[in-house]
This record gives sequence, C-alpha cells and structure tokens, in this order.
Amino acid sequence: MVNQRLPIAAAAIAARGLSVRLGEAEILHDITLALPRGRWTCVVGPNGAGKSTLLKALAGLLPCRGQVALLGRPLADWPRRARAQQLAWLGQNEASADDLTVWDVAMLGRLPHLAWLGAPGHADRAAVERALRATQAWDWRARSLGQLSGGERQRVLLARALAVEAQVLLMDEPLANLDPPHQVDWLNLVHSLVREGRTVVSVLHEIGMALHADVLVVVVQGRITHQGACADPASHRALEAAFDHRIEVQAVKGQWVTMPRSGAGALEANDFSTRVGDNAASEE
Repeated sequence: MVNQRLPIAAAAIAARGLSVRLGEAEILHDITLALPRGRWTCVVGPNGAGKSTLLKALAGLLPCRGQVALLGRPLADWPRRARAQQLAWLGQNEASADDLTVWDVAMLGRLPHLAWLGAPGHADRAAVERALRATQAWDWRARSLGQLSGGERQRVLLARALAVEAQVLLMDEPLANLDPPHQVDWLNLVHSLVREGRTVVSVLHEIGMALHADVLVVVVQGRITHQGACADPASHRALEAAFDHRIEVQAVKGQWVTMPRSGAGALEANDFSTRVGDNAASEE
C-alpha cells in the first residue's frame, strides 16, 4: 500500500510523478508519496532499489521529472539559502578535507545562516556546540578530521548536519562505520529530534533499526511498493516481500526485529554444501 492521502500542505516532503534517469537507466519510476511532518520516515529496500537516488531527488540534488515540495512549497520555488536553512543533508561516504578541525567541519553546517563572508556569531557557535555534544564529538573539536576513525568521522559529519538546525533532515546510510552502541545513540538522537517537532528521513540497510521508525517506505526496483506505520503487519509483509521472503519480522521483548527465514534459505545452503561435497569427491 502506498500512502498518497496525506495533503501536500501537511507533508514535510511530497513528490508527485517523480522519475529519475541516470545515463540510459531509469532509476525511479513515477513515484508519488507524502512524508509526514514531525515524524521519522525510514526508506528501505534491497541493494540497487533506488533508495539513495530517491533521497537525493527529494533533496533537489538530482535532475528529475515530476514535482517535489518541501513544507508545502514547490522545491524549485525556494531560494537556495532559505532551502538550505530548512533542509539538511547527510550523504553517503561524504568527503571532507582531512586538515579541517572537527569544529570547522561542524561549523560548515551554519553556512546557510551566515551573511556572505560573515563571521559566525554566538548563536552559530552555540548551535555547533550543541551538535558536537549531541554526537559525542565535543572532546575532539580541536583535532583534525584526518586523525579520526571512520566511525568518528561519521559522527562529526552528522554534527555538521545537525548544526543547520533545519526542520527537515535527510540522511543516507547514517549508520555507516558506527559500532552498535553508537548506532543506539543515533537512534536516541533521532527520537529526540522528532520529539522537538522536526522531521527525519533516512535510508538504512539496518532493517532492525529501521523498524524503530514511525513510517516505513519500501522501495523495490525504483518503485514504492508500500508506505505505512512500522508496527503495521502490512508493513512487515511488504518488507519481507521486498527481500524475497528471506527474512521475517518478529516481535522480541516488545520490539520488532528481523530474522533470517529458515526453510528455503536453509535448503539452498544445504544444496550448495551437497554440490561442493559432490564436486570435491569427483576430483579425488
């Protein structure tokens, strides 16, 4: 089921007839969706489904056909600076100069709020401090980015996005390089942002984490096959179908988790082992 009933004016981000072509390949096909304000929406699907392309198109980072609206206003009608103040972006595998300090990288998130060649003010410094503390990167603020591990860098880049203090935050694979405790920290941070009334849209491969979101959007082969509440059994069925029923959603200690589905997958593994054993025997 694809939810198209939410009025565009009530949506944080909405799209109608959205299609994206990269080279000769059509990646997204006539997508229509409306993502609610003040909620966490998670986009999931198999590799190559078009999840990251969808997020980039919603952010205005890719040319596309169709319409995209931000906070009830066509994305193309937003002045660039105003849009950058309302819509923050954390991309996948983003590069940043290794010689910049952690503080300077996070301060880049304040650029939409600064006058041309203007110096940061008290409000900007306070926003950066809040962001660095929220991602537990405050203690490294004087270190250069090149001195950090992959997970530490990811937390600094997250702080840069948080420092914008935008109403809408889009994140593509934000858990990359984060160990499990810091993934939980990220989850708690997202929930706190939503409690403040902000909107978070993320692409995740970690399905167990995605099931903590408010809304699940399932993408398969460049099309949305389902949009609904994460606790809805219909969402679970759509998620399982997107992964060829090789996973199943179960409730464990009051949380939704994904488990490998026994049966078909196990039979395939046994068949593979048998074939390997037969081949080895034939070579003796």
